[in-house]
Amino acid sequence: MFPEQRPRRLRTTPAMRRMVSETTLRPRQLILPMFVGEGLDAPRPIASMPGVVQHTRDTLRKAAVDAVNAGVGGLMLFGIPEKRDPEGSGAVDEKGILNVALRDLRSELGDSTVLMADTCLDEFTDHGHCGVLDADGVVDNDATLRLYAEMGVAQAEAGAHVLGPSGMMDGQVGVIRRALDEVGHSETAILAYSIKYASAFYGPFREAVDSQLKGDRKTYQQDLGNAREAMRELELDLAEGADMVMVKPALSYLDIIKAAADISPVPVAAYNISGEYAMVEAAAANGWIERERTVLEVLTSIRRAGADVILTYWAAEAAAWLD
Repeated sequence: MFPEQRPRRLRTTPAMRRMVSETTLRPRQLILPMFVGEGLDAPRPIASMPGVVQHTRDTLRKAAVDAVNAGVGGLMLFGIPEKRDPEGSGAVDEKGILNVALRDLRSELGDSTVLMADTCLDEFTDHGHCGVLDADGVVDNDATLRLYAEMGVAQAEAGAHVLGPSGMMDGQVGVIRRALDEVGHSETAILAYSIKYASAFYGPFREAVDSQLKGDRKTYQQDLGNAREAMRELELDLAEGADMVMVKPALSYLDIIKAAADISPVPVAAYNISGEYAMVEAAAANGWIERERTVLEVLTSIRRAGADVILTYWAAEAAAWLD
């Protein structure tokens, strides 16, 4: 009798659904982005990202240990300096907040987690761009590369296992790879922000890092309608030696994650960014959605699209739910 095919048979119980589930979401696949502020004597809440803070060095250590104990796969660290300048010199200073915090966490955690560092100048420049500016106020790609090389070496010296060049400068992966290898850091990996769109969803992040940006980053971040260009960027980073590649943002670019996963011979990451986090938190706070179910649905959708790992501000909390 019709219907002869009954897919519902495989949905009858939680055990049945668990057995035939096609997409896994595990704590080890989640990376927690963390912010540390210079000169803070207490954590500073980020209003547009409820539950996320700029940490002091001490609270960063504690929160990092808690996250690792929850089972997260790694930590991505961002530093917020007290002072900035046109060249973002705090990024290469061994006493700069990001490098000091990397040392703190490497000392505290050793190799028990994967310690990642944001390798970009935007938090450190007084103009908020991801690179240095030329006389016309345009980001100078090649002058920026020289600073990225210095920054990458400083972060490796400070203890980062993985560097995350996120500035979308042409040639950034190759320059950092050569600089690392020349000074003996050949085992430091590079997670290339290969596909980073000029998204409206970055707004809360700019509050999180006290961004000084005026204007936009459309001359170096990708146009939101371009997919073939994204694959070109990915292929260039792979040719330059990227150990992993990333798509950012995640939710509006699930098709790009899928396309990247289809061709990438290395792991693909996706960044579930601040605006995506803020939307869910705001809707949940108003009682419009079920928070835990929504968070897990968002993360599962990113995994289903093909991401091997996900950077998400829910990493530690979701890891506890999953276990």
